Amino acid sequence: MKFRALTEDEIECRVGQVSKNGNGLSLLLYKDSRSDMDILDETVGSENWQCAYDVINGELFCTVSIWDKSKGQWISKQDLGSPSNVEAEKGRSSDALKRTCVRWGIGRELYTAPFIWIPSDKCKLVPKGNGFTCYDRFKVAKIQIDENAETGRKRITGIRIVNEKTGQIVFSWKEA
Repeated sequence: MKFRALTEDEIECRVGQVSKNGNGLSLLLYKDSRSDMDILDETVGSENWQCAYDVINGELFCTVSIWDKSKGQWISKQDLGSPSNVEAEKGRSSDALKRTCVRWGIGRELYTAPFIWIPSDKCKLVPKGNGFTCYDRFKVAKIQIDENAETGRKRITGIRIVNEKTGQIVFSWKEA
């Protein structure tokens, strides 16, 4: 089963950590579960995949099954989810689906992203408690993903990130 790479509009950015001294922040790339469902629909057809949730030892697991016509059976992969800070249970089920789709290969290229550091002159850091926080939003403006023809592995080979408030390019790696 071969799934296409994610596009710029399917990749989200969130602040990973803000430095305590206020000199910048790190960004993490992620996908949401709607992108996973869209890619499953477009690749195998909406009638040829399904997901189910189970609680095992108090943990919520999602199983995504895809119909294999040549074998005449459902092929399944499973993973668990972690609660989110907002809407814990909803976040947990969404996280389980996203993780399971990574097992199928959807969005696995996000794990090849470089470390993304945004210096404080390209974002607005606000004092909070003993440190800083940031309310700016960032987006992937351009991404380049290459696929190994032999293995099918996808790798990010270039990326450009923009601060949505200012429109300024805040991170560019290998001139995507």
